[in-house]
Amino acid sequence: MSESTTNTLQYRFDGPEDAPVLILGPSLGTTWHMWDRQVPELAQQWRIFRYDLPGHGGAPAHPVGSVSDLAGRLLATLDGLGVQRFGYAGCAFGGAVGVELALRHPERVASLALIAASPRFGTADEFRQRGVIVRTNGLDPIARSSPDRWFTSGFAAAQPAITEWAVQMVRTTDPGCYIAACEALAAFDVRAEIGLVGVPTLVLVGSDDQVTGPAEARTLVAGIPDARLAVVPGASHLVPVEQPAAVTDLLVRHFSTAWQPAYDAGTGQTAAVPGIPVRAVQTVPQQQQQPPQPVAIAEIAPAPVLEPAQVMGRPDPYDAGLKVRREVLGDAHVDRALSQADDFSGDFQEFITRYAWGEIWDRPGLDRRSRSCVTLTALVAGGHLEELAFHVRAALRNGLTPDEIKEVLLQAAVYCGVPAANSAFKVAQQVIREETTPTE
Repeated sequence: MSESTTNTLQYRFDGPEDAPVLILGPSLGTTWHMWDRQVPELAQQWRIFRYDLPGHGGAPAHPVGSVSDLAGRLLATLDGLGVQRFGYAGCAFGGAVGVELALRHPERVASLALIAASPRFGTADEFRQRGVIVRTNGLDPIARSSPDRWFTSGFAAAQPAITEWAVQMVRTTDPGCYIAACEALAAFDVRAEIGLVGVPTLVLVGSDDQVTGPAEARTLVAGIPDARLAVVPGASHLVPVEQPAAVTDLLVRHFSTAWQPAYDAGTGQTAAVPGIPVRAVQTVPQQQQQPPQPVAIAEIAPAPVLEPAQVMGRPDPYDAGLKVRREVLGDAHVDRALSQADDFSGDFQEFITRYAWGEIWDRPGLDRRSRSCVTLTALVAGGHLEELAFHVRAALRNGLTPDEIKEVLLQAAVYCGVPAANSAFKVAQQVIREETTPTE
């Protein structure tokens, strides 16, 4: 076991030191203990490496900015241990890390298992809303609702000790790290790149998963060239906890039979991999597919980098503006505004996306919290209450707390007038109530 630094992760090893390394990645809000029931059997054939997300399970609270950031910290940890090539199985957030590794560092990944995973997890708005709730109310509301998301109702009722363990895992997580992880998942979207995953992949999902269920699993299988689907009956999101035996059997079968050998670019040869005994297992129903195609031994090219369009000798700010606009105002708001645009208003929507969001909001001189403060004050002064409502939502997403928004409006009352601030308080109060009240 090891503590982490700001550039590495807290981890532990189990199993023989000379065995191939198999990494098990956790879901958001859990610790490496979510894999406890799989380790005894997997460690008979593999050197099991488990890690905790920052701020989870007592790990130092150094938040990650993106899934790519987390993958980089994992590789830095492995580099320090001399681990170059590995199999990888990840659940939910851990699955996103696995996809990132397979896309950006294919030479490191020998085989992949994605559990309760998706090329995009819900919508960005959903995760940013969860961050607003945690910032305002702490993690207790998320902790109390976790069993409903993670387990079937029958399992939760029959296993109260495991259910309480799940709640306590979330409660002991660092809120700032949890919020940062939500932001990372909000920005994660590899739908356009998923076909570049070039390693044998098992996509495993619980039949009753309401978070990332069979539909998302089938999207992965349809996109990844060498993928197989396994649906575990009677399981929800944390399927390794709810159906440990079935998941263990599936992982043993997959990693025993689908371990892509390393390719040596210097010699043009593939490295011999010691035979791993294959145990006969009873697998759960799988999607019917064509027979697997042989995997070509070659380096997988990274995703193409598209150069932005050039306008007057510099990048067109439209795409950057659309990205910032979505991150600040939310996908639902932006989609609604763009869908309502017509020949009369379309040019205006393009104008504000390119210049207000791409030129001004994307400037590095002020952070988004500061820009939200300025914007709220300006809207109060101008009496623009309709826009004030969605910019209060934006301020919450940008990290302002309700108390900080209150202070902005009190300041505005002095310089913009009490009547204007009175109307603003009514709008903001309603929005904050809607955005920060946990949904049961």
